Amino acid sequence: MTPLDTVLAFLNAMEKMDYATALALIAPDCEYTNLPMGTVRGPEGVRSVLEPFFDPILENEFRLLRTAADGPVVFVERLDRHRSATGWFELPVTGVMEVQNGKITVWREYFDLATMMKGAGQA
Repeated sequence: MTPLDTVLAFLNAMEKMDYATALALIAPDCEYTNLPMGTVRGPEGVRSVLEPFFDPILENEFRLLRTAADGPVVFVERLDRHRSATGWFELPVTGVMEVQNGKITVWREYFDLATMMKGAGQA
C-alpha cells in the first residue's frame, strides 16, 4: 500500500469505529498530536484519545475534501460528521500523517476546539 492508501484505510476503519483494524495501522512509536489537545504515543495512546470521543457517537461520516501525498507525508482535509443521540454535528479537520513501512508514525490533527465542543454538546 502507498502512504495515501494506508491513511485512507485507517480513516475508513475509524469512520466505522473499528479500532482493531485502525490501530493495526499505527506504529508502536507513533506520535499523535490532536491539536489543540495534546500529544500521545503509540496505538494505546491513540485509543486513549479517540475511544472516549467516539463513545457517545452512533455513526460517523468522514467526507474527504482534499488529499495530497508527498512521499511518506499525507495531507487530508475532511469534514467529519458525527451522529450522537442529539443529532448530527460537523467538524472541519485537517490531518497530516507520515507513513513508514505501512504504519502511521506521525499524525497531527488540526481543528477548532470550540466547534468540536459545541457540536458535542459541551459548550
